[in-house]
Amino acid sequence: MSDEPFFLKEEKEKLGLQRAGNIEASVEPLQLGKRVKEIRLSQHLTLEEASKLTGLARSTLSKIENEQISPTFSAVNKLVKGLGIDMPQLFTQPRKGAGAGGRRDITRGGEGQPHPTPTYEHELLATQLSTKKMIPYRTTVRARSFDEFADWVRHDGEEFLFVLRGSLLLYTEFYEPLELFAGDSAYYDCEMGHALVSTGEEDAEVIWVTA
Repeated sequence: MSDEPFFLKEEKEKLGLQRAGNIEASVEPLQLGKRVKEIRLSQHLTLEEASKLTGLARSTLSKIENEQISPTFSAVNKLVKGLGIDMPQLFTQPRKGAGAGGRRDITRGGEGQPHPTPTYEHELLATQLSTKKMIPYRTTVRARSFDEFADWVRHDGEEFLFVLRGSLLLYTEFYEPLELFAGDSAYYDCEMGHALVSTGEEDAEVIWVTA
């Protein structure tokens, strides 16, 4: 994995842990009665009102919500139609903490975390946020020849590249080298070998977002 910035590996390890946690949360057993109650309350309905909408007796609805009985297929259909929801909504565990998030991180120009390498000069952005879903960084491309790389750069995930200034050659393992200019962008699989080489008089500068 030639010239892969070590911060990228660290951030991806954190991201992997976060995703693993999400997977574990997603396989929690669904409490159908609790889900019915959540949907009813989200619509600001009393048991009596929900009973009239679904055609289910108030006592039956109460027993379903309190996990005292399991709803029959007929009762499930009445719940779906009466509450105006789709079947998947009833059987899908809602995401914890769903809704508008409040996280924010500002990186002032030139104040990112520097990570120079022989071929790239990286500036890691949004460093105050942990467990990010993507890793953004700004890079000045110092390399002038593919020969400066000991091997292909490759790592897990997918990557978006946007050229801020200058011109460069994008080398990818399974494609011919492609010249990119300011305003051009590329999206590719990071497990495929890749590398950037500046072609203009000045070093090219890019924004990379890895996920």
